[in-house]
Amino acid sequence: MPLAIFHSPDEWISQFGAERAGTSVTVGNFDGVHLGHQKILRAVVEKAQSCRRKSAVITFDPHPAKVLKPDAAPAMLETIEQRCQHFAELGVEAVLILKFDLSLAAVSAEDFVKRYLVETLRAREIFVGANFRFGQKQRGDVAMLQALGAEDRFEVNIVEPKMLDGEIVSSSNTRKALREGRVAEAERMLGRPFALAGEIVSGSGMGRKLIVPTLNLKTPQETLPRNGVYVTRSTVAGSSYGSVTNIGVRPTFDGQKLAIESYLFGFSDFVTSGPLEVKFLARLRDEQKFAGPEALKAQVLQDIERAQTLYSELQAK
Repeated sequence: MPLAIFHSPDEWISQFGAERAGTSVTVGNFDGVHLGHQKILRAVVEKAQSCRRKSAVITFDPHPAKVLKPDAAPAMLETIEQRCQHFAELGVEAVLILKFDLSLAAVSAEDFVKRYLVETLRAREIFVGANFRFGQKQRGDVAMLQALGAEDRFEVNIVEPKMLDGEIVSSSNTRKALREGRVAEAERMLGRPFALAGEIVSGSGMGRKLIVPTLNLKTPQETLPRNGVYVTRSTVAGSSYGSVTNIGVRPTFDGQKLAIESYLFGFSDFVTSGPLEVKFLARLRDEQKFAGPEALKAQVLQDIERAQTLYSELQAK
């Protein structure tokens, strides 16, 4: 069953009706939908299935910090569309995406629970982490949620954080790993390779002319892996290919504009538009400035050979 997506309480009520059943639900930003988020979401889905309820998520777009503290707002790992795709993959049936603005920020914790959880979703079980905060100025906490649950007949379930090597899996730790080029570590926290998705755009044509043909990606995602060369897997026109991807500014040609360029193994089509997704598997090297096009080409061909070997080894695991 495809994920049902709603953007207001009215849409939700219109779809499910006055006699709608209760839900098992969680609330949060879920940026990246990492293993910690997945632990909560799986608990929601399992409870909903066992009680024959609807599994649901309430999330926000944009991130609240972008409205309340824009200078300190995190660079998002994924778009809202990618978040919803992960919700669907985990078996969530419905998501209510609330537009976060100053009006929503002014809703008290008590009113947030009453308006969205009780009256709209008819929550019967709510799953959150121990540090969950909600409502105006984040005055609501787990203790308040439990007290409100006793009044409105919903159960509050606290889900322990997911740990890896003694550290809590979090969106901020995932961002840090990516910014440092540690894509394999980011993959461990996400439970899947980090992916950039967007549209193919025309590049300068210099790669095809002087080195090797590449596909250039334009993505709305805000967090990118550190500049450098990576072993990747790219999906275009419904087919996936091993690939090597460079993120950088083309310093050999005194470039200034950031580019994300992928050379796909065994792909020779000339494509200048359409969707492209690039999954990051391993880091090869830092971005470098070479003496000229010939030196760069020699290094690129070496990168391709190394990337093909590593890609085959990773696929065999």
